[in-house]
This record gives sequence, structure tokens and C-alpha cells, in this order.
Amino acid sequence: MSTTPEYEVTVVGGGPAGLTTALYTTRLGHDTAMINRGGGRAAMMLDTHNVIGVTEDVSGNEFLQTAREQIQAYGADYHQDFVSDIERREDGRFDVTAGNVEVVSDHVVLATGFSDVRPDPPLPRTGRGLHWCLHCDAYMFVDQPVFVMGAGEAAAKVAMIMLNFTDSVDVLTRGDDPEWSEETQRQLDGHPVDVIHSEIESMDKGADGWLESFTFESGETREYRGGFPMYGSDYNTALAESLGADLNDDGTIAVDDHGQTSTDGVYAVGDITPGHNQIPTAMGEGARCGIQNHYDLRTFPMSVEELEEHGGEVSADAAPGISDKLRRRALEHNAEASAPPVDMTEPEPADD
Repeated sequence: MSTTPEYEVTVVGGGPAGLTTALYTTRLGHDTAMINRGGGRAAMMLDTHNVIGVTEDVSGNEFLQTAREQIQAYGADYHQDFVSDIERREDGRFDVTAGNVEVVSDHVVLATGFSDVRPDPPLPRTGRGLHWCLHCDAYMFVDQPVFVMGAGEAAAKVAMIMLNFTDSVDVLTRGDDPEWSEETQRQLDGHPVDVIHSEIESMDKGADGWLESFTFESGETREYRGGFPMYGSDYNTALAESLGADLNDDGTIAVDDHGQTSTDGVYAVGDITPGHNQIPTAMGEGARCGIQNHYDLRTFPMSVEELEEHGGEVSADAAPGISDKLRRRALEHNAEASAPPVDMTEPEPADD
């Protein structure tokens, strides 16, 4: 008899999308494992922006740690490891291998994200002058001098977008020839954006670690509060490709509205799929994917064909359609949630 742990859902990757998927599948009664190598974009955040109910003093690591504790509290199993291989079994399930961790799973959800292509140094620290998300961080730079780094269409467009927040925006090509179109060049010419072609020689930072200025090889020094590098993304699609999932032209994994890929039983969510790379967006994708996994995996209601296989009816002792492990954890959790609060106040002294 095999001792390999078996799950209905295995989530690969522990960012906001993967964690939300695991939250939903676990609370909806499906044995769920998460295997997470660690790191990722959210983990780099010094402050959390644009997540309603989460204040900015919460770091990315704190945000993720709370989420991990939540899914484990509901009964999900969490492993810190790197998934090296996923193979389809003859019975249609998947063998998932990650270091010393091996599991068998009915479904696999890929939440492996991407890596931003980093320009060469000198660069400020991420979150202290180097920022990867325009929609998250543009608000921080109202009336501040800003750079956009790169020589492609995206750099030029983002520079013009930043004029909605500040009147001081430079494009830093760092010696590369511009690759944007003639139409984009005409737009740039009509907007108050300076294009600096000289390479960066050095930078200055303040006592708080924030960027203050770049000095260029031309000898010019220009002040900046921060900016956005626009060099593209490397999507972590090796596992998806090994399972035969289709990719889009931009390198993302092709999915439907619920995260289903072109390969049956394989889902993908978060930054590895098309759309805005935002925590709330990722969480919404994870919720939809988790619910869809529930629809695909839940025991009841049985179809007419399934009922006939069970002799025409479901016996009373077949319900509930949830594993003993998750059933026990749900009962414990609900008992804890409904327990009356403990009175920690000191009793009044008795009268003499």
C-alpha cells in the first residue's frame, strides 16, 4: 500500500493567488496541499498597498505569513520546497515531486508567477526607489521626481502615464537605442518627458535608504525619489509546458475565467496568467479557481449515472462528502469560533 500523501488539490506557489485558491478549496472541503519555494513579488513588498482592509504598515512577508497560517488553520498542508516535476499518472491523477516531498493529487493549480527582468546596477533597493508596480506605487510619487528605466514601448508609455501624478518624469534608456515606434516618439515629443540616453555612473541614497539622485556618465546629476524599470518579465511556465498547457503569445499561461488551462485537471492563477499583476486581482482569480475546483471535485449532488453506479441512491452514511481530517478540523474551528470569550478582568474584592 502506497504511503504517498494523496490530495484532491495541490497548489504550487504561495503568493496571494495560490494562497486564496488553497483557502477556498480547503474551506470547501477538499484535502489541499500547498508547495511553495518562497520568495516572489509579494514577499519583496516593504509595505502593502491597494489591499482593502490591510494597512500599509503590513509588509509583504507579514501578509503572506498570516495567509499561510490561515490555510493551515483550516486544514491545508503546507510545504516549503521547490516543485521539480509533475507527471500525469495512468489513473489521471498527478505525481508531484518537490525535494523530499512527494504527493499524489487529483488537480494541480500552478501559481508560480514570474520574475521581473532587473536592469544592471547601480540600482536602489526595491521599495526604496525601485518599484515594479505602477498601479500600486504611483500614488507614492505625487509631486516627486520620477524615472522610468528602459528603451521599449512600455517605458515610454509608463513615463507619459506618470504625468498624471507628477510633472517631473524622465525616461532613462541607459545607452540603449530606443525601440518605441515613431508614433510613440511623436507622443513623447508632445509631453513634458525628458529622455536621458547617458548610462548611470553612480547613485546617492539618503540616510533612510531611499534613492536621492543618479549621476550619469555625461557628468549630469538628476534628482529622483524613485521609479519603475520596464524590461519585461520571465514567466515560470516550465511545469505548465511539461503538462502540455497552452501558452499565450506574451508567455503567460492560457486559462479560462476560472483558471482552467488547456490540460484537464491543471489550473493556473496569478501573475503567470494574463491580466493586471495586482494582489486583489490575484486573490479574485484564486477565489474563482478554488470555487471551480469545488464544482469539479465535490461528491454531491451525484449525477443520474453516478447514482446508478451506487445502486440508485446515496446511503445516509455516505454523507458528508468531506474527508475525516477536514471534518474534524472544521468541527474544532467552529467550536473555537463559537466559544464564549474568557473574562480576563480581575474580580472585585469581597466586602469584609
